[in-house]
Amino acid sequence: MGFPKALLRYRDETFLDTLIGLFAARCQPVIVVLGAQSDLIREHTLRPASFVINADYQRGQTSSMQCGLRALPPGAESVLFTLVDHPAVTGDTLDALLRGRSCGSACATSCLVRVPRYQGRRGHPIWFSRELIAEFLGLPDNGAAREIVRGHSAQTEFLDVDDPGILADIDDPAAYGRLTGALL
Repeated sequence: MGFPKALLRYRDETFLDTLIGLFAARCQPVIVVLGAQSDLIREHTLRPASFVINADYQRGQTSSMQCGLRALPPGAESVLFTLVDHPAVTGDTLDALLRGRSCGSACATSCLVRVPRYQGRRGHPIWFSRELIAEFLGLPDNGAAREIVRGHSAQTEFLDVDDPGILADIDDPAAYGRLTGALL
């Protein structure tokens, strides 16, 4: 994109400030993992959060997720995880992920993962139980978090939400234009 995604504008805030605000209203701590251009991003982030630096960010998303998981307080019961390029998710979706459903399914009592779906397509953020933290931390450099999620499909709850924001992955100027109507 030629510019840190975290600092792109969405509505009246940056992507990162938007997400910090949504998450902070529902859970603590909010941990933000930074890599490339971390000083610039911190300098322009207005909302408070716990910032950690992934010095090995070139290794990819898995290393950043692991960096954030290592920063969790020991008593954390679960994790609500998202990427910075999904700023359009709604608070209602976060609430649904945090509370889960009481649908009578086997997963309702032994759920380890919750994934939102919009019109049958899976998106972000995802919720997972602390029981999976060690597995995510054990992923190799070339591993992907979805491998852990797939490995626990029997304990995964898919939540159908009316939120196209879970799919709004902003990876290029065209996607940004579709989200905001603005040009980069």
